[in-house]
Amino acid sequence: MAKGTAFDRIPLVDVAPLLGDDMEAKKAVAREMEKAASEVGFLYVTGHGIAPEMIERLQAKAAAFFALPDDVKKKYYIGNSRAHRGYVPTGEENFYSGDVPSVDKKEAYDLSIDLAEDDPDHIKGYRLLGPNQWPAEVDGFKEDVYAYYEAAISLGRALFRGFALALGLEETYFDRYLTRPPSQLRLVHYPEAESFDASAIGGSDSNFGISPHTDYECFTILHVTAPGLEVVNADGQWIDAPPVPGAFVINIGDMLEAMTNGRFIATAHRVRKVPYERFSFPLFCSVDYDTVVEPLPQFIEPGAARTYPTYVAGDHLLAQTMRTFAYLRKLEKAGLLAIPESEKTGETFFGRKERA
Repeated sequence: MAKGTAFDRIPLVDVAPLLGDDMEAKKAVAREMEKAASEVGFLYVTGHGIAPEMIERLQAKAAAFFALPDDVKKKYYIGNSRAHRGYVPTGEENFYSGDVPSVDKKEAYDLSIDLAEDDPDHIKGYRLLGPNQWPAEVDGFKEDVYAYYEAAISLGRALFRGFALALGLEETYFDRYLTRPPSQLRLVHYPEAESFDASAIGGSDSNFGISPHTDYECFTILHVTAPGLEVVNADGQWIDAPPVPGAFVINIGDMLEAMTNGRFIATAHRVRKVPYERFSFPLFCSVDYDTVVEPLPQFIEPGAARTYPTYVAGDHLLAQTMRTFAYLRKLEKAGLLAIPESEKTGETFFGRKERA
């Protein structure tokens, strides 16, 4: 179901004032963010403060890793991690429509906040919190990739403050939910089209680099190296969202749509098949694992019917991840991992029609 307006382009916002101290300038930016988040669900942002050289190093390390032989990459297979970190081969992550998985044409490397093996939250069993896997075969991979992760997380905190102002909340409203969120950075590689054969791994070709979906978290910060991203408008038309030099793509996710009771919209998007090699670097900005996600009281009209369910952020992310990753489905089938109880009713499985 398309939401928002019949937009024909993605708005661009200079968010540099969010990094400064001028509150009136911040509020002016917040008004632009509010318009984009409520009408489109997407925006480009410039003035973000992340140096081009840092992004270039990220791209170089990703390219070097994905160029490694498959047997080397599989040493860092995500299924080896209890914190859902590492290499995601083509076919590992997919959506089901019947008995045959629809395979998206991509491989990825996933990481998040890097915690020690003896970290209390990791020991407690929070599946999405723990140590990263770091490939030793690419010099400087850990240093350059994690430096970008930390810079993008800092930008994310500034954007959370901008969105708070856009909603008429205190600037620091979301800070209480951002102590150590399981915000995930993905390094995604789309190979050249002619090098991909879905049937070779037991699936059907999905016709997409990534199938239509919405993102689970609050919002996403995306850097991409080439065109391919498309966003659906209220008329059901797919609008191209090509890279803009010096800008990140920001899109609203399910959590922020729920917390604002639909005032901000999580718009469906996809990555079309392209004949050339392409890299994408989304950072999915979440709230803390135990955060209860539900419409905030100030956005609920008296007597209005309840539209969004209440759920725990970390449990929801884990459940959604379990539904799409093969290794987690195998653990569940073997009785070694279970969908969180709060997620078994299906009430929190919103957005699925757009992901299917």
